Amino acid sequence: MHPRVDDTPANPGVAAHTAHSSRVPRFSRAERWVHRVTALLMGVCVATAACLYLPMFAELVGRRALVVRVHEWAGLLLPVPVLAGLASRAFRADLGRLNRWGPHDRAWLRAVLRRDRRRASRPAAKFNAGQKTYAAWIAGATLVMLATGLLMWFTHLTPLMWRTSATFVHDWLALTIGIVLAGHIGMALGDPEARRGLRTGSVSREWAEREHPLWRP
Repeated sequence: MHPRVDDTPANPGVAAHTAHSSRVPRFSRAERWVHRVTALLMGVCVATAACLYLPMFAELVGRRALVVRVHEWAGLLLPVPVLAGLASRAFRADLGRLNRWGPHDRAWLRAVLRRDRRRASRPAAKFNAGQKTYAAWIAGATLVMLATGLLMWFTHLTPLMWRTSATFVHDWLALTIGIVLAGHIGMALGDPEARRGLRTGSVSREWAEREHPLWRP
């Protein structure tokens, strides 16, 4: 008769250390707050824009002047979380990673375009090429929306042609941002571990090795 083998550590501290080591830090507290506040302000912008342009929501909410003011101030405050986040070394480091492209990013994009779903064909460091593309696009779109919004707000400072052009760009870019954000949220809903990383700051080591094999935390 063989003796029973118990693989449970006798010391509870060992188990806690093992569980802790199975997770790796991904985002600092400052980075998580930058993301949360930016997401909140962007959500307010999108929701108030829907109330201004879609009749069904406009009739439901009413008080158009108040909605306009909330929309304007949420748009003006949108860059503030990112600017405040520059005080964080971790945030600045991740901005550098988002702006740095390598051969593995081109390989990742080629695999996506070819609809190659094999993990080995989609190499990624801390951020994959899709996340880098989204970050660059949304940053540029936000600056354009801010500039065109200011032209529409301070109507007495610019010619009519400028205001008309700004309104056209602002409206169509807003629609595009809404579509891109919907895709961004949809992908986040499909990846619970990525959401956990933004909520708690850490991710499982298995997820990190599978989704970001070139990342060395």
